[in-house]
This record gives sequence, structure tokens and C-alpha cells, in this order.
Amino acid sequence: RNLCVSGQQVLDLGTGTGVLPRNMYQYGAKWIGTDISDKQIEKAKIMSAGMDIDYYTMPAEKLQFSEHSFDVITACQCFWYFKHEKIMPVLHRLLKPSGRILLLYMAWLPYEDNIAGESEKLVLKYSPDWCGAGETRHPIHIPECYNEKFELVYHEEYPLHVHFTRESWNGRMKACRGVGA
Repeated sequence: RNLCVSGQQVLDLGTGTGVLPRNMYQYGAKWIGTDISDKQIEKAKIMSAGMDIDYYTMPAEKLQFSEHSFDVITACQCFWYFKHEKIMPVLHRLLKPSGRILLLYMAWLPYEDNIAGESEKLVLKYSPDWCGAGETRHPIHIPECYNEKFELVYHEEYPLHVHFTRESWNGRMKACRGVGA
């Protein structure tokens, strides 16, 4: 899709520990990550040591960047939590005229995978109000307000089976909002 590549400025909303910028860094784009959590941003800075990635603590609805600053704005795992009527015009203002929004969604499926199911039970034991529990497969919904300023160019959904080691699952759990995030 020629997104997040060399020569592009990319803003990653809800960056968390910087998973997307760190893993896409090799393709040459200049990344900026934002998140509302100071703890997540501090962890992102540590985990991105040696990479030219800037991180800022700020809510997505109050982004403070110049007009037409970005070729791409990414939102992975966070888009559903935004106040869309408020953020949509902000995203439009920040994107260059040919800019794109890239939405990504990955979920563990506790009813389809035993490890995910047991992990979810453990999270709920200590964080019973966690709103991320009980995820199932469902179509990705983009709120109607985006039709005012944006055109859907491409939409694809597919299951991807990701192999986790014991260590990488431990890291995934630590990044869960119900645990450490």
C-alpha cells in the first residue's frame, strides 16, 4: 500500500509501548507516537533506544502538531476509544492532502484459544473492570462521521495466527490495558 515507508511522516495514535513504530521503523518512515499514558510513553522511549522515534504524552483529541504534517496517521488497537466527532476534523487537519489513515486491529480471542482464555481470566481476577474482555471476531466499524472528510480506499479483514513464545506472550500481557498499561 506504500504506507509508512521512507520519506513519509507518520503519526501513531495510542502508541502504547511503541509496538507499531518500533516494528515498522526498518521501512524508513519518520515516526511520532502519542499516547495518554505517561507510563506507556516512558516504556516506548526505553524500548526504542537507538531509533529516531519521537514520543509524546497527549490525548488523541488534543493533538498539537502543525496542519498537513503527516502522510499517514496510524491507530492500532485504540481507534474505538476516541471521541470520533471531535477527533475526525483534527485528523483531517493534520494529514497532508494525499494523506491516509491506517486503522489496525488485533485481538486475542479468549473463546478460540485456551492460553488467551486463561490469560483473560487472570487479568479479570485482578482487574475486574477491564473493558477489553470477551473479545470475539466482528467486522471493523468506522463511524459515519468519517465519511464527511475521508473516502474509504481499502478495507481488509482476515485472521492471522501469531506465534508467541513464553517471553513474547509475557510482553503482550504486560502491554494489556488490564495489566500494566
